[in-house]
Amino acid sequence: MNSFSGRRRLATAALTVLALAGTATACGSGSGGGGSNAADSGTYTLWDPYPQFDKSSAWAKLLDSCGSEAGVKVKRTAFDTSDLSNKALLAAQQDNSADVLIIDNPVVSTLAEAGVLTTTDDNKLDTSTVDANLLAAGQTDGKTYGTPIGANTLALYYNKEVLKKAGVDTASIKDWASLTAALEKVDKAGKKGITFSAIGTEEGSFQFLPWFWGSGARLTDLDSTEGVAALRLWTDWVKKGYAPNSVINNTQTTSWQEFAGGDYAFAENGTWQLANAKKAGFEYGVLPIPGAEGGNAAAPTGGEFVTVPVQGDTERYATSRKLVACLTNTTNLYDTDTTLSYVAPTTEVQDKQVAANAELKPWVEAVKAAKGRTSDDLGTTYPKISEQMWKAVQSALSGSQSPKDALTAAQSAVK
Repeated sequence: MNSFSGRRRLATAALTVLALAGTATACGSGSGGGGSNAADSGTYTLWDPYPQFDKSSAWAKLLDSCGSEAGVKVKRTAFDTSDLSNKALLAAQQDNSADVLIIDNPVVSTLAEAGVLTTTDDNKLDTSTVDANLLAAGQTDGKTYGTPIGANTLALYYNKEVLKKAGVDTASIKDWASLTAALEKVDKAGKKGITFSAIGTEEGSFQFLPWFWGSGARLTDLDSTEGVAALRLWTDWVKKGYAPNSVINNTQTTSWQEFAGGDYAFAENGTWQLANAKKAGFEYGVLPIPGAEGGNAAAPTGGEFVTVPVQGDTERYATSRKLVACLTNTTNLYDTDTTLSYVAPTTEVQDKQVAANAELKPWVEAVKAAKGRTSDDLGTTYPKISEQMWKAVQSALSGSQSPKDALTAAQSAVK
């Protein structure tokens, strides 16, 4: 990592990380630092993106417990998500990486390409029980870099009272046509249809992806007939008044605030809004986002991977593996994912979550259909594609270009 090529790869990776820093839901910053080159070889460093959890939290106590089981002390440092990614790259440049790094899943391929992370072949992590579609977010060039600690994704929240007054039965919503028909009924009943985030950042791409993938389109072919159909769906909703003009500037937070006002039938949003949904003051339900011709669309996965960075002393991997195995075993995954409002990455824990809270069933279904943004071996190409995608969405929704022209321009820019 001291070579010129290594430094160049890390510098390029830093730019990619900055481009991806748009959909994180954690906030705040941590203190402390220092990688694995600690004077005390019995101390193992762990960096995470959960500054909301202090030393008295169940998460911090779990880390201490896992350290005790492995016979070492865990020194934990928490950072804001984007800050953590940059700190990880800097530490790698200095040959001072943390022993265990918990990182936002779309950044995994960036760090892997920069040579920061070990593969599961190197560190011997067991990922056999992890759902394949979730594990794919941490895979590139046939290699796996870590294991997911949990996942969140997108679905459609709906206001039961608004739909009831409009005469809409959610059981009838099975594809785009039936969803649009429901929006038309809501509009005629004097209420508002659907709100979502189409802002010109990664957040906008994140929200457009279920419709793009649900059309059957692929990120390597942005201006396909299917991709154009997905963007036309959104633009038609805005033109007809089924979705507000504000979507072009909406973040996922402001979109949620619109829905929480009580006049909208639907809002595209994530598992992280569950607590807010219970405070909204009206009865709500959740539907997986439908595909164009039916079935559940693949929504993008959020959530973090537990990874083991490259160390000069490879003998440390054995203990790092014990720490990761402890953090991701069935009992601990259940507790952690409940705290983070995540769906677990294994069927066994997902079943346990639904048994404890039936409201999680549609979210488990959505996660099972979900897809990593960097899957399909896109790796570090994804941020470039995503930027052109959100620019195309902005152009089409603003009326400056047709959906076809906007996506054709986007595809040309990517090439």
